[in-house]
Amino acid sequence: MTQPEKRVETRIDSYVDVYAQRTKGLKASAVRALFAVANRPEVVSLAGGMPNIADLPLDVMGSVIGDLIKARGPQIMNYGGAQGEDRIREQICEVMSLEAIEAPPDDLVVTCGSQQGLDLVTRTFVDSGDVVLVEAPSYVGALGTFASYQAQVVHVAMDDDGIRPEAFRAAVAAVRAAGRQVKFLYTIPNFNNPSGILATVERRRALLEAAKDLDVLIVEDNPYGLLSIDVPPQPAIRSLDSDHVVYLGSFSKTFAPGFRVGWVLAPPAVTKKLVLAQESATLCPPVFSQFVISEYLATWDWQGQIAQFRAMYRERRDAMLRGLDDHMPEGTTWTRPQGGFFVWLTLPEGFDSDQLMGRATSHRVAYVPGTAFYADGLGSRNLRLSFCFPTPERIYEGTRRLGDALAEEMELRTTFGLVSPRTSRRVPAVEQ
Repeated sequence: MTQPEKRVETRIDSYVDVYAQRTKGLKASAVRALFAVANRPEVVSLAGGMPNIADLPLDVMGSVIGDLIKARGPQIMNYGGAQGEDRIREQICEVMSLEAIEAPPDDLVVTCGSQQGLDLVTRTFVDSGDVVLVEAPSYVGALGTFASYQAQVVHVAMDDDGIRPEAFRAAVAAVRAAGRQVKFLYTIPNFNNPSGILATVERRRALLEAAKDLDVLIVEDNPYGLLSIDVPPQPAIRSLDSDHVVYLGSFSKTFAPGFRVGWVLAPPAVTKKLVLAQESATLCPPVFSQFVISEYLATWDWQGQIAQFRAMYRERRDAMLRGLDDHMPEGTTWTRPQGGFFVWLTLPEGFDSDQLMGRATSHRVAYVPGTAFYADGLGSRNLRLSFCFPTPERIYEGTRRLGDALAEEMELRTTFGLVSPRTSRRVPAVEQ
């Protein structure tokens, strides 16, 4: 009698049993997951937050890099110190002074972009199960970092002026009452990613006072502060207090992301820990990139360049707001950012931005669903629109396509009695 063939079980991933526990919380970025669709030429991508660096003086940069290699090649292409090169740390202090920060270069650690800075800060402070408070909504990359260190994320409500201090106090009280420890509050006060909201100076002061009362550290992430469109650069929270704030900065939005240079400004004791964390992570931040950016800052009108970027982004922001005004169905609301890269849109009641994605794709427009910016499943009625990269004409066309997709979905839902369109329109709103 013929024996039945023995089945051999195969695993897609043969290492599943040996991965670290912390990898179980990792998931693909919602933005990266859209690249396959958003990068198709026929699709208007309002999804990614990639800066438009077409106005950079590339001929000047080519000369700078060539001269540096000829004059100092063996130095700039070798290892450096874990804290970063002395000259660029001094120049970073000059950059931060535009937002009223006064700090010594010794309190700075140069990083591989501000994303690595956030990783080092989280590694330094967070143990598995610790609580990190974040805005609602918050940057998807930060949520991924906190998940990788097995932190529990608790969102804090915000309104059009920024994080609500009373909500912050209530969140801290609730976490402590449950016997948990709050390690820090993470915030993007300047043109928050994804909402575009700019925290008022009064709200920054109130938030800082609450943090001092509660003895909670603030981690201030500020990639967009100098890209203000309608208002002058606002004083950073760090400018108001040097003991309760860790500040993250970056050249990715004001110069070019490909060089991967950011920094962390922290109290001296924290800086020492971050230097040790940097040594274990990369030995040193990229020396070549530091020298290139340093030479650019020393030889080029970098503030004039940022002014050009602001004018360029203003044109794109205005195109998006004009397109939303012209094309969004009734019941849709959105923020009206004064700078940065993003608009946060709230769909009519009963709509789901994840479910709408298929219809939007059929209309050849891409966005990021709002659930990507929450750790607790909220944001289903929201979506993030980016105005930083496409041309104004493409942005306006993208809003038309999105409006068509929404109107088509609304017509079907109204026909079947699934939604009752509202009449509120153009009102800045952040769904809580």
